Amino acid sequence: MQDCRLWFFTLLVGLAGTLGAPAQETPAAPANHPIVLHAARLFDVDAGKIVAPGEVLVEGERIVAAGTSVDRPAGAELIDLGDTTLMPGLIDAHVHLFLHPGTAEDLQTVVESVPERTIQATLAAKADLMAGFTAERDMGTEGAGSADTAVRNAIDAGLIPGPRLRISGNAISILGGHEDAIGFNPAQHVLGNADYANDAEQLVETIREQHKEGSSFVKIYETGPDRMVPPGTAPCLGDPICEHLPLGPQPGDAEFWDFHTPYQYTVDELKTAIGEAARLGTNVGVHDQGEPGALFAAEAGVASIDHATQLSDATMQLMKEKHIPAVPTFTIFEYFADHAPSPAAAAREHAMLDYKIHEFKRQVAAGIPFAVGSDVGPFPHGTQAREFELMVQYGMTPLAVLEADYRNGANILMMGDKVGRLKPGYYADMIAVPGNPLEDIAAVERVSFVMKGGVVYRR
Repeated sequence: MQDCRLWFFTLLVGLAGTLGAPAQETPAAPANHPIVLHAARLFDVDAGKIVAPGEVLVEGERIVAAGTSVDRPAGAELIDLGDTTLMPGLIDAHVHLFLHPGTAEDLQTVVESVPERTIQATLAAKADLMAGFTAERDMGTEGAGSADTAVRNAIDAGLIPGPRLRISGNAISILGGHEDAIGFNPAQHVLGNADYANDAEQLVETIREQHKEGSSFVKIYETGPDRMVPPGTAPCLGDPICEHLPLGPQPGDAEFWDFHTPYQYTVDELKTAIGEAARLGTNVGVHDQGEPGALFAAEAGVASIDHATQLSDATMQLMKEKHIPAVPTFTIFEYFADHAPSPAAAAREHAMLDYKIHEFKRQVAAGIPFAVGSDVGPFPHGTQAREFELMVQYGMTPLAVLEADYRNGANILMMGDKVGRLKPGYYADMIAVPGNPLEDIAAVERVSFVMKGGVVYRR
């Protein structure tokens, strides 16, 4: 059986080499000699500035030294990256390796087998790595169960190329909720894209089952279907629980309640899930488009609020106090708006994007923390660095976006002491980009060099 697995993963590596982005194939083990990387510039995350020139000394899978110059031990290999900027590997805090363009997202579970989707996931992992993403959080296999465990383990074993992964398995939703297979003939019993948990007890049971199958964090769908509603609609459409919360009209934001999304779990249910995750040494990230689910999530103390289209003043204050980052995922909104199947659908998606941009600017002004996540999967893997550009376009500075990625993204992934910095003891996860990313954030979309764990994957 072990020989069979090795043959299978060798086949996957071959597929990745023929179908993935052009790149130099390298051994999965670090070099047995020191490596010195030299570039015209280096991004110092802690100092928040570019230094020139830039050098990093790597031994094995770790960084030994970094700065404008480093010692060059005897026998060290020098890699001169020329007129580029050395940076830590990028972090995507919201990906779906098991989704891909082409087949409709809600039909991939129905028409594609799990083995087929797993092969697609290995190709997606390689594409993301070659684009410079050396660490990612996979926010649900969307119906492929714990297949992400196999992908994560194969990457960690050096059998296939890919980022460092935090994985959630199938993610969790309520029966009839956001990821249930509603809209199909019920007699066909079409499977949904999440594991169901309808109360606190079932949340604990599901989290334990997913942990047994290899998950390394918990992903919960806290809100359901999203829609724009007529201007002036009552907050939460008259929901009795919502009516008793501090969620009335938001000062200076007449458009706030033009958007509606129902919540799926209460504060107490989320607290139970977070407590169980903490017992297992991990955390909870939520799909959460808006109120009152966002307030519930912030009160409960989740690790991140993903999408975060609608955040009230009360929610944003809690997010600042508890340092809960929002993960905007602009790229998926832009993609859906630009690739809608009909003019009517395009109008709906563009209205949603316009609302999101309006609210994001308010969130930036409020000073809440952010992380960078793209929701890549429905759009092509390896292209998600556009998220950085969109966050700058809609109100953040390039420095603020990079700090959000390297600091908050690393912490969300529970890797804050291992990735996101070019400093001694951290993993040798690095990229090189042309130009100065603090002047032109689009530089991160033109990665020319990728190292992960001391192994050069793109050069």
